[in-house]
Amino acid sequence: MKKYWEIYKKHEEIINYLIVGVLTTIVSLIFYYISTRTFLDPSNPFQLQIANMIKWITGVLFAYVTNRIFVFKSKRKDIGKEFVQFTSSRVATLFLDMALMALMVTKMGMNDLVATLISLVVVTIGNYILSKIFVFKNTSK
Repeated sequence: MKKYWEIYKKHEEIINYLIVGVLTTIVSLIFYYISTRTFLDPSNPFQLQIANMIKWITGVLFAYVTNRIFVFKSKRKDIGKEFVQFTSSRVATLFLDMALMALMVTKMGMNDLVATLISLVVVTIGNYILSKIFVFKNTSK
């Protein structure tokens, strides 16, 4: 058990980011699934993007709080500025997400849930990099 604890402590930030990423993905997918299975039609390109925006907004809100507390352990006093930086970095990956969804679902005819999972993996990697170098750069080890 001690060996696992040592491994965890050595890679704590990335392990916590992956855990938070999985939880953020679950939260995002729940909101995406509810919206596309109740009031939005994912075969309609416009409604697909509305569902994607709902997924994004819920994911960003959840991710900011959990990344601030559990991953990067930010103690910054300027929370508003930090949140704006966090959200701004997520806008870049939002456009990537929207492009990937449009390509995979609208152009390639891929199932929207499969495309969402693929896109979330790509976006999660991009989000970590942007958070590490842009938002929480002074709080990371």
